[in-house]
Amino acid sequence: MTAPLKPLVLVVEDEVDLVTLLKYNLEKEGFRTLAAGDGEEALLLAAEQTPHMVLLDWMLPLMSGLEVCRQLRRSSKTRDIPIIMLTARGEEADKVRGLNSGADDYIAKPFSTTELVARMRAVLRRATPNIAEELLTFGDVAMDLAAHRVRRNGRDVHLGPTEFRLLRHFMQHPGRVFSREQLLDIVWGHDVYVEPRTVDVHIRRLRKALNDEEDMDLIRTVRSAGYALDAKSL
Repeated sequence: MTAPLKPLVLVVEDEVDLVTLLKYNLEKEGFRTLAAGDGEEALLLAAEQTPHMVLLDWMLPLMSGLEVCRQLRRSSKTRDIPIIMLTARGEEADKVRGLNSGADDYIAKPFSTTELVARMRAVLRRATPNIAEELLTFGDVAMDLAAHRVRRNGRDVHLGPTEFRLLRHFMQHPGRVFSREQLLDIVWGHDVYVEPRTVDVHIRRLRKALNDEEDMDLIRTVRSAGYALDAKSL
């Protein structure tokens, strides 16, 4: 079975508006999401789906977030899943209780999505470095390095080896402009002589494969400078 292209996050929160906001922003940042409105549902979903991370509210109906955290840690199937606790309780003693129950991090409400996503990525890198290394996302493009597979907006994108290496490099350095000469060194190698214009040919192939009729072109041509995977295009 092919590995999932995007990390799966289980959001455990009983405030419907906050769940909607979190799902929207996390999916925009390249995550897949599941949602549970109480602790019992959270434990069932975590056992069935084995998410890459759990965002866990402290105050939940039926069972507290602390107890959910403890039970996740007791199960062999879920004990290694990274957990970030979300709570309106900002006291140092509460933070210690949350961490002692098995949480990997703790963020107090209200929080910014930017801070939350940064903390999530940091926890994922520490807990499951293979996820960070093997999965690249940019907008609606997802690249699975382990499976050598690319998808855009849910559809498979078929790339030749050179186009795959080009896209991988762009996705590892979004927004940065690379000259043809730099791309030749990085993608083709220092010891291979290739005409700089060859880069243009492969960029055209990459664009053709990436862009459907309704898709926005994510690769920006910078006159007299080179090419970039441009966040401004999103």
